[in-house]
Amino acid sequence: MADYHFVYKDLEGASTQWDDIQRKLGNLPAKPPAFKPPSFTPAEDEASVPKDKSWIDNKNEQDLEDLEDDPDLDDDRFLEEYRKKRLSELREAAKVARFGSVVPISGSDFVREVSQAPPDVWVVVILYKEGIAECGLLMQCLEDLATKYPATKFVKIISTDCIPNYPDRNLPTLLVYNSGAVKANHVGLRSFGRRCTPEGVALVLCQSDPVLNDGQSVNGQSREAVIEGVRKRFIETVVMQHEDNDGGYSSD
Repeated sequence: MADYHFVYKDLEGASTQWDDIQRKLGNLPAKPPAFKPPSFTPAEDEASVPKDKSWIDNKNEQDLEDLEDDPDLDDDRFLEEYRKKRLSELREAAKVARFGSVVPISGSDFVREVSQAPPDVWVVVILYKEGIAECGLLMQCLEDLATKYPATKFVKIISTDCIPNYPDRNLPTLLVYNSGAVKANHVGLRSFGRRCTPEGVALVLCQSDPVLNDGQSVNGQSREAVIEGVRKRFIETVVMQHEDNDGGYSSD
């Protein structure tokens, strides 16, 4: 009768003496490390966290509102004032963050998105069609301005969705709205000079009204203040471009 040698694993994951021999001979891969459960770390008790500026900084808007009646803050005037300051900053940041790009709209969206925009919001509308080079050039400028001036609302709409039978020869067309009324319109690229740049478009938009708002300025600032800010950005860009061009040349 044949003598059978049975090799078995008595526990899941445990190796037999035979396995150990085979590992030494290189016939089996190395034994995996034994499983160790992660050490238990108790959650930090909210009451034990020091209540200081960093504690306030880690709160979101809703948390800061909920702290309004916190008895600990009633006894700490500095923290209460800092809570109010942070809450105001978060609200302003949220207000700015609502824009920041050129948003596509349809004809049915126009009244809600443009005509009914809040009175403190300027809306720049571009009427365009795909495949028209001039539309693409102006769109690039507006995308740049939308990023730099996120408190100004920029929207785009296909021309014939906005105005039926609107002629392609008038594209692109810019409309500037505030408080439900058209404040300015610019047909084609002629208004923006020989070179259509974001800075040139910005200067044209602010010729009559403080259209552009970077979200960092005081509400209701004068047209002159906005124009001054736009001019400053324009000059900085021109200087940077000039320096870049100079860097490409070497003196003999």
